[in-house]
Amino acid sequence: MNVVSAWLRIPFWQRVVGGFVLGALAGWAMGPLAETWFGPLGELYVTLIKMIAVPLVFFAVINAIGSLHGQKSVAALGGRTFLWFIITAALAVGIGLLVGTVMQPGSGGLNLSVDHAYTPRDVPSVAKVLMDVVPSNVFYALAGIGTRVNAAGETVLAAGRGSILPVIFFAGLLGFAMVKLGEKVSEARKLVGQMSEIMIQVTRFVLEMTPLGTFGLIAGLVGSYGFEKLLPLGNFVLALYVACALHILIVYSGLLLAHGLNPWKFFRGAAPGMQVAFVASSSFAAMPVAMRSITENLGVNKDYASFAVPLGASIKMDGCGAIYPALCAVFIAQYTGVPLTPEQYVIVMIASVLGSFGTAGVPGTAVVMATVVLSAANLPLEAIGYLYAIDRILDMMRTMTNVTGQMVVPVIVAKETGLLDQQVYDAAPAATAGGSKPL
Repeated sequence: MNVVSAWLRIPFWQRVVGGFVLGALAGWAMGPLAETWFGPLGELYVTLIKMIAVPLVFFAVINAIGSLHGQKSVAALGGRTFLWFIITAALAVGIGLLVGTVMQPGSGGLNLSVDHAYTPRDVPSVAKVLMDVVPSNVFYALAGIGTRVNAAGETVLAAGRGSILPVIFFAGLLGFAMVKLGEKVSEARKLVGQMSEIMIQVTRFVLEMTPLGTFGLIAGLVGSYGFEKLLPLGNFVLALYVACALHILIVYSGLLLAHGLNPWKFFRGAAPGMQVAFVASSSFAAMPVAMRSITENLGVNKDYASFAVPLGASIKMDGCGAIYPALCAVFIAQYTGVPLTPEQYVIVMIASVLGSFGTAGVPGTAVVMATVVLSAANLPLEAIGYLYAIDRILDMMRTMTNVTGQMVVPVIVAKETGLLDQQVYDAAPAATAGGSKPL
């Protein structure tokens, strides 16, 4: 027990950084064997996070809708949140286009070939994306199971893609029903609140695995990637990381300053969520720790956070759905030697902003969004195949940008609507979000 107590006394972010550094060293020392030996540790961690995400969101959203009633209009809060999603997504596209134009990642006589593992993705229609928000079977949605049509034309059960939107939709309906029924369902409302608290405690248990999960994920990543994959596209990797960093440090910080909030305190409080997003490459996986970061470290009202963060994990994708597709468009234009026209710039801007709201919070969906944007701008899709070999490296920074935006917007809206505890925000203790509190 003394060892466990000593371990928990170390600030959470330091434990995660330690896992990252040790994982990188293990991957460098062991090479491809690191993926075999340590990769399953990282996969187990991500699986545990995904295990708790659906029930956590389900009970939290039901509880949040009922609790927000009488304080703030749910529709008004949702509309304000969505408006800031649009504004920050548009700014992210502008950053992507600007960095691509300045850094010229597609220039320099590159001789690229499409990665053999790349397969074109089917792009769902807007109507299908909207229709999929409504689950045909609630229990399938909660289990992450959907349907597909097989080769024989039969509709069969299939593993879902991990979208949380159907869960939010159904939980929201239950929450509104409880509000409508009032005291008739007071016991049910109490039970939902208790279940939400139980899931928060389970989340604390799981998040203690973050340093070990980080070690496994980074060891496997470093061991499986060689410099030969990165060198030909090093300029593109650098351009993406620069664009995401500029968006985080300039755009997000500027918005916080405009609302009278200290950006440094935000980043201290949001650090655990950003760290998990970087190593797991999944907004869905980072969602529980992001919720804890903005509530316990940054003072956002818990009921509002329970609604805004899961929504952001589904539709708020500044890195994957805005910066990356815009940068891809500039990259392919430079590589082919055909400059983008003013009309294409406008199309890229619009398609990227809209596309960022259709990206599911799971790894790899940035490829789908890039397909949408390049198709809309009438650009060749080979660029995605060129970049596929390094997608995991790109996805780390893209996802950290996504999750940072998913935390910034609720903080801003909470500040605007009086749902932010300024004293908690100003304290911004980075150590508390991941589990340095007693279990």
